[in-house]
Amino acid sequence: MISRVKVLITGKNPDYFVKKIIQKKINIYTLDRSYRGVLVVIDYDSYKKVKEIKTTYTIKIVERFGLVKYQYLFFKYLIFICCFIFGVFLNIFLSCFIFKVEIIHSNQNIRELVRNDLESYGIKKFNFKVSFDKKEQIKEAILKKEVNDLEWLEIEEVGTKYIVKVEQRKKNKEEDKCLERNIVAKKRAMILDIEAIDGEVVKKKLDYVSKGDIIISGLIYNKEEVVAKRCAKGKVFGEVWYKVEVELPVNYYEENVTGKKKRQVEVQFLTANYKFFNTFKTYQKKVYPILESSLLPIKIQVGEYLETNVIDKRYTVDSVDEEAIKLALSKLKGRLGKEDEVISKKVLKKTKKDSKILVEVFFKVKEDITDYQDITKINIDELNKKKE
Repeated sequence: MISRVKVLITGKNPDYFVKKIIQKKINIYTLDRSYRGVLVVIDYDSYKKVKEIKTTYTIKIVERFGLVKYQYLFFKYLIFICCFIFGVFLNIFLSCFIFKVEIIHSNQNIRELVRNDLESYGIKKFNFKVSFDKKEQIKEAILKKEVNDLEWLEIEEVGTKYIVKVEQRKKNKEEDKCLERNIVAKKRAMILDIEAIDGEVVKKKLDYVSKGDIIISGLIYNKEEVVAKRCAKGKVFGEVWYKVEVELPVNYYEENVTGKKKRQVEVQFLTANYKFFNTFKTYQKKVYPILESSLLPIKIQVGEYLETNVIDKRYTVDSVDEEAIKLALSKLKGRLGKEDEVISKKVLKKTKKDSKILVEVFFKVKEDITDYQDITKINIDELNKKKE
C-alpha cells in the first residue's frame, strides 16, 4: 500500500521552497495554494528528505494517505486500544468465574443438600466454571449419590451464574391394602422370566401368551376348588417382537452441536485475521463485534465456536444396514421402559424409492409385560358352584 502525506509549507515565499523540493528530485503529486501557504502531496519517504532541507519555512503534515495513515492512527489511539483489549481480556477472564449459584426448589433441605454436593465438586462462588462434559459428570454423580432424594437435576450456565433446577424424588407410599388381582400379560409375547412374590403361577417359561392371559393368579385353589383370593405380586418379562420402518436419504448430511464451545478474541487488521487459540475441526461460528471503526482498518470481535459432529454420507441399498439399525433402534427406544432390553435385531427388507431408501428392521425385545386384572368382584362361592 502506497504511503503519502499532504504537507503544508508556510513562510515568506513557499513557492521558493517548492522549487528546492523539485531540485531534490522529489515527486510532487498535487500542489494547491491557500491563504495559509502551499499544500503539496509527496511520498512519505520523501517527507524525511524534505525535513532534512535546512530552511526557515515551517513544514507540517496535515493529512496522511495509505498505510502511514493507519499506522499514525494506530499509534495515536494505542493507549485506548491497549486499554480496550485489556478490558476485553479482563471481561473474558472474569466470565470464567462463578459469581453466583442459584438453586431453584421450594424445599430448603433439598437446596442445602444440592448446594453441599455442588460445592464438594467445585461448583461454588468465586471458583472457575467447569466444562460442559465435567458439568454433566457432576450432575450424574449427584443424581447417583442422592438417588433416594433427587429425581432430576439440571445445571444451566447463565453468564457468570449457575442456575440449578432440581426435582425431588417422590417416594411411593406403600399401599394401605393391596386389592385382589391377577397378573396378566400386557401384550402378545413369549415368557422369558417370571418373578412371583405372591399368587399362583399358572404359566411357565417359554409359554406363548396373548394380551390378558393370566400368568400369576390371585385365586388360590385346593384341588379344583377356589379357597381364597389374594393380591398377586410379581413381575413378568417376555420376548416381544417389533417391526420398525425407517427411511434414509441416498445423500445424507447431518450436523449436530455437541455442547462444547470455545470463545476467543479475534483481531482483524487490514487483510490479516489474528486468532489466539485453536478451534474445533468442525464447528458453527457466532461472532460478537466489540470494536469496529470506519477510520481504523481494525476490527475486534469475540468468536464463539460451537463444536459439531458432521455426518456426510452417500448410502446404497447394500451399505445402509448399519445406519438403518441405529435409526430404528433410536426410534424403538422411545417405546421401551428402563428395564427393557433389545435381544436381537435384523434387517428384513430394503427398498429404494426416488431419493430415499426404505428399510424394515425386526427386533426381539426382553420387555416387562406385567399387567393387572381386578378380581375383587369375583364371588368364590358362585365360582365354585359354576364349576360343579
